[in-house]
Amino acid sequence: MRKLKNSELQRISVENFKKAKKTPIIVILDNIRSAFNVGSAFRTADAFRIEKIYLCGITASPPNKDIRKSALGSTDSVEWEKVDKTEDAISTLKQSGYKVFSIEQTEGSVFLNDYSPEETPVAVVFGHEVNGVSQSIIDLCDGCIEIHQIGTKHSLNISVSLGIVLWDLWKKISG
Repeated sequence: MRKLKNSELQRISVENFKKAKKTPIIVILDNIRSAFNVGSAFRTADAFRIEKIYLCGITASPPNKDIRKSALGSTDSVEWEKVDKTEDAISTLKQSGYKVFSIEQTEGSVFLNDYSPEETPVAVVFGHEVNGVSQSIIDLCDGCIEIHQIGTKHSLNISVSLGIVLWDLWKKISG
């Protein structure tokens, strides 16, 4: 077995990425305090050709040196929009026919492995690193999806959660 060189990975150009059909998923980052986590979100969104990222509240936006360090150029490929209020992003998406889900532990949440995106497009909300998604935002969503965990901790870093959720949804949507 031989590790592939970057030149062998057959990656598309930024121009072709922008023209390519996107996975019908939108990411909403709600008050993410770490610009490194934001950069990681961009990089993961690029990997799965996600439609768009909404950067809401205190969430940092490009250009930002910490985002740039972890995004590795993906802020140029992934469409994004800065929105002051997460509520406004959710309202806009729902009016456009998106089903919106918070990634959070709640009463009545559905485990990610049991969730089937029967209706697309979907938007997923990821919340503050310490406080998660606020109740007021959860109340606006169509439901909540939870990553089943069996360890002693009750949360994952947002960049890890985002990677797990986007990979799982991409796999289910792409068939």
